[in-house]
Amino acid sequence: MRVRQKRLFRQLGWTFSPRRYASLKTPEQRLDYRFIKHTSKLIRQLGSSDIALQHNKVINLRLATASTSGIIIRPGEYFSFCRLVGKPTAKRGFVEGMELSHGEARSGVGGGICQLSNLIHWMAIHSPLTVVERANHSFDPFPDEGRILPFGSGAAIFYNYIDLVLHNPTQDTFQLIFKVADHQLEGELLCDRPREVKYHVYQKAHRFVLMGGHVYRQNEIWRDISTKGQEPIVLQSECLYRNNVVVKYDVDTQELQQVVE
Repeated sequence: MRVRQKRLFRQLGWTFSPRRYASLKTPEQRLDYRFIKHTSKLIRQLGSSDIALQHNKVINLRLATASTSGIIIRPGEYFSFCRLVGKPTAKRGFVEGMELSHGEARSGVGGGICQLSNLIHWMAIHSPLTVVERANHSFDPFPDEGRILPFGSGAAIFYNYIDLVLHNPTQDTFQLIFKVADHQLEGELLCDRPREVKYHVYQKAHRFVLMGGHVYRQNEIWRDISTKGQEPIVLQSECLYRNNVVVKYDVDTQELQQVVE
């Protein structure tokens, strides 16, 4: 009942909000300049989870990218992941994939599309697009295996009230392009003007901490905006997020003892 209530409130918000949501898609007509390109591996063995859920995830990602690839975000517009992708249901072709919910990894229809929201969020923080709404998972379910992005830099999705929402506050137009290739998910953020600065996103203060009988993983996600060129000058340095989540797997005792509090 509570979930239905939250979903209803979100639907009403979409309907009556003064925001202009991005809806125009031109997947065959690309904007001229690339802001950033990023790829992520499709199939990864995560702990002891069922690898079949990873293969099912690819099916879900093909459907999610079909709903979002080519989307144009014009000046003043908002991008809503859930609004574009819609509710992932079996009727629409979504299948059982792995989702993170209520402190555990489990099977759910549409599971795995967070990989797309993670990629979108990563590209957004390498641009002047503003992250208006974004949620991170409250726990860390698996040890790192092939992790490329800093821990805690993703964007959780649960239709429709846990959403990823971006805003374009600039006078430029942006476009998101996606492709589900054989082994990886590919994403590009394009613009109608060339990028004038350089973005660098990284983590600081990463550690595992023992508190109250539980192990927590902590870090900070920082972003530097610099001039382009051989000797860049940092124009702005800011902390985007501070993460502190419960760890659901065994942490090496030696590593933990180094940061125990």
